[in-house]
Amino acid sequence: MRYLTFALTKGALAEETLNILEKVGITCEEMRDKESRKLVFVNEEQKLKFFLAKGPDVPTYVEYGAADIGIVGRDTILEEGKKLYEVMDLKFSASRMCVCGPASAKAALANKQLIRVATKYPNITKDYFYNKRHQTVEIIKLNGSIELAPMVGLSEVIVDIVETGSTLKENGLEVLEEVCPLSARMVVNQVSMKMEDARIRALIRDLKQIL
Repeated sequence: MRYLTFALTKGALAEETLNILEKVGITCEEMRDKESRKLVFVNEEQKLKFFLAKGPDVPTYVEYGAADIGIVGRDTILEEGKKLYEVMDLKFSASRMCVCGPASAKAALANKQLIRVATKYPNITKDYFYNKRHQTVEIIKLNGSIELAPMVGLSEVIVDIVETGSTLKENGLEVLEEVCPLSARMVVNQVSMKMEDARIRALIRDLKQIL
C-alpha cells in the first residue's frame, strides 16, 4: 500500500486539523512535538505522511501530486486557482471575505464608479468586481495592514478577511458587502481521487459523521 500524503497549513489550521483527524482515528504523534525539526512526519501503521506548508503553497503541492490531500482556507483556494478537487468544508476557521471601507464609500459602490480597491487577494477581488458586480475598478495589491489604505487615501475600499470586525471599527471602517463565506476546506489531487478513491472516500465519510 502506498502512503497517503497530507499537506497541512502551518499554524492554527494545522492544530485544528490534527484535532479533527484524531477524532476519526488518524494520528501523528510526531507532529505534536513542538521541538521537532522534521519536515515530513510519518505514521507507518496507517501508511500516512504529513507535512506543513505555508497556506498559499498547499494548493500547489496538491495540484502537482506532492500531496494527495491538502487542508487549507477557502480564501487561498479561490486566490490560487489551482486544478484540484475541493471535496469538503471542515467547518472551522470560519470568516468572511468582504468589501470594507468608510461609510462614505457606499455611494461609489452603488453608482459603480471607477474606484481603487486595495487587497491581498487580487484574483478574488477581480472576480467579484468584474464578474459579479460588473464594475470596473483599479486593484492595488498590498501585503501588510490593508485597513491603512482607505485611511491614507490609497484606495476607496479594501477587500479582506473579516472575522469579528473589531479592527475595522477601530479604524472607522465597516463591512459594505460580503464577497463570500470562508472556512477550512479539504482539497484532493485529481489523480489521487481516482487512484486512492476508496481510502479518500472513507476518510470523507468518517469526517462527515463527526462534523
